[in-house]
Amino acid sequence: MSTNIREPSPESAAVTGATPAGKPQLLWVQTLLFAITGGIAVIGVPLWAFTIGFDWVAVVGFILFAGLSGISITAGYHRLWAHNAYRARLPLRLLFALFGAATVQNSILTWVAGHRRHHRHVDDNEQDPYSAGRGLWFSHIGWMIRDYPSGYEDYRNVDDLKRDRVVMWQHNNYLAITLFMNFAPPLLVGWLTGDWLANLLLMGVARLVFTHHTTFFINSLAHFWGRRPYTEENSARDNDFLAFFTYGEGYHNYHHKFQRDYRNGVKWWQFDPTKWLIWTASKLGLTSQLYRVDRIRIREAEVQMQLQRAEERLEQVPDETMRDRWQRLLDEERERLTRVLEEFRALSQAAQDEGREQIRTLERALKAQLRRVGQLHLDLGLALA
Repeated sequence: MSTNIREPSPESAAVTGATPAGKPQLLWVQTLLFAITGGIAVIGVPLWAFTIGFDWVAVVGFILFAGLSGISITAGYHRLWAHNAYRARLPLRLLFALFGAATVQNSILTWVAGHRRHHRHVDDNEQDPYSAGRGLWFSHIGWMIRDYPSGYEDYRNVDDLKRDRVVMWQHNNYLAITLFMNFAPPLLVGWLTGDWLANLLLMGVARLVFTHHTTFFINSLAHFWGRRPYTEENSARDNDFLAFFTYGEGYHNYHHKFQRDYRNGVKWWQFDPTKWLIWTASKLGLTSQLYRVDRIRIREAEVQMQLQRAEERLEQVPDETMRDRWQRLLDEERERLTRVLEEFRALSQAAQDEGREQIRTLERALKAQLRRVGQLHLDLGLALA
């Protein structure tokens, strides 16, 4: 996910001013925005809360405005426009464009250009705009406050969005829409309640800072903290705690493995209000063509990761006889996996549509294999202890 106030220029990507210390120059607009709003949120808002207090209208306004803003990034900017995970009707797209602008994370066009580049070059310190390989601070906020060459985009990867009228309307009028969406809602509620400053502090500034940093957590913490059940090809992690604050985006390892899925939390128990919103909207006719990764492919990724980890642990076994015995067991599991996948791929699409019970049987076989390999991994750890 990305935030970048300036409009990128491909010509300037190779010409970056540097400070005497060798670092790129500070971008003062972004730096002041984060510093001033952050200072007000950390100092001014608590001070007001303890000395004067916020009424329930301001608190509810904060929750609703933060929710609409955040989910416009996750469901709109991210899953709809960046990944084409589903289609949305005009009213919903307009809602996402308006409340997405309220987050001050740039226009849809610029945001998506950076995010698609992130996925294409994830962890590449030269080309990933917010590469985790450059550290937690850089991936969280540092990449936005200095004029790094990797922060520039040239919009060549968003030709599809240039044909979207909502996207281009928001892009061409971004500053006006952003100012209106940041000031109008809190001032309107303040006018209705007679306490415009309190609402401006809570619904305006505190909401903006909260939305900023929960979004930034996905660029930073979700690449450092959590588990990797689907792939270790990149640094992305699944983290249930982060998912709670990011409307389901915390299941980042799954997302980087299967980025077009409209779901990030693919398990029934995982907290992903963004997927629930998209699914509910489909029942109301507001969304359609929801893309879901096949369950067999998901199970395959999980089993492959378990096998990989078991084989890595097997390398630590000092006894050659024991190592050979465990290797035979793992080879048997790989053969089982191959057979299940071959059986699945042998089904034509028509057969898949008609033979759902057979697919469920294959999925149950993969679930059982996942448990077996997990137990082998555990037993191997005990043998090494």
